[in-house]
Amino acid sequence: MTTPPHPLVARARQLAAEVLAPQAERVDQEGVPASSIEAVKRSGLLGVSAPVAYGGSAAPASVARETAEILAGACCSTWFVQTQHHTPVMTLARSELPVRERLLGQLAKGELLSGVAYAQLRAHPRIPVRVTRERGGWRFDGTVPWYTGWGLNDVMLLAGVTDADEALFAFTEAREQPGLRPSPPMRLAALTASRTVSLELDGLWLPDDAVALRSPYETWAATDRPKSTNASPAVFGVTASALDLLDSVDGDPAAKETARVLRARLDEVRRQAYALADHPVPTERIEERLASRTRAYDVMRAATTAAVVAGGGRSMDLGSPAQRLAREGMFLLVQGQTAEVRGAHLGALGSPSSLGSLSS
Repeated sequence: MTTPPHPLVARARQLAAEVLAPQAERVDQEGVPASSIEAVKRSGLLGVSAPVAYGGSAAPASVARETAEILAGACCSTWFVQTQHHTPVMTLARSELPVRERLLGQLAKGELLSGVAYAQLRAHPRIPVRVTRERGGWRFDGTVPWYTGWGLNDVMLLAGVTDADEALFAFTEAREQPGLRPSPPMRLAALTASRTVSLELDGLWLPDDAVALRSPYETWAATDRPKSTNASPAVFGVTASALDLLDSVDGDPAAKETARVLRARLDEVRRQAYALADHPVPTERIEERLASRTRAYDVMRAATTAAVVAGGGRSMDLGSPAQRLAREGMFLLVQGQTAEVRGAHLGALGSPSSLGSLSS
């Protein structure tokens, strides 16, 4: 007797089948439409990990991961826009500052969509965004190199470093305003559809009641560093979609056999990666986490390459799902990348056993 899926998993599958997957190739070329974001908001998935008291579902981590896999496998661009939202939600869930009561319920219920502008903190001791005290609030100056979802998000969680070497996070509206100017949307090799821009900050002023988190930089960094060592569920979602595409090739037993072999490898590395992600101490077993993440990349690369090979010349058409998945896979190789992750990945690729790793 099979156990029925969690309601949010069922909703994610329905959203993927009815909205995201059917238009994924068009979205890839034209951009994530507001209608897709409205469908995500209505689905309840934006509150998957949010407290029940604020309208969220407080679902287990396994459910959050599975819904992420489903969305990423259907349309990685839409997944990437909405995945930004979950960091602001969890930041507010842990906050005791006034902004929690003002925004958490609206974010948990999907009434508002939030973006994030904090990856620049990882450049420390270089400080791309400086925050200084001014007029009973905070002034932001500098450059946010990457901001995803411009024109789709309602609010953003913006971060910088103070003169006291604190990481400070505050909310503001996701729109051009005095002291905040976006670049034109970036043209990227993959996920141009996600509406990614850079932000120039020149005296953007935010009040004290916009602040969601203020912490010594090293305290914040100690909790941030382990996150990037775990394999992203999106990698497994894109890999599974590539294998589904490979398995659907008619009259090609080699494609089906390759899909079977790679699916077994995917299942194994997925189990390993999620067991590590569920380990109660996130700062432990870092080398194992990095190795698992790299193995997940290996399987994704093999699966997306196999889908392109099976598609032959048709895979070079911009409307080809195989080509889109291969480019999405390339994007995921660097998404959330830190120096530690990059070093581990390059070390694995340069090892004598790397060429034979997938056949072992």
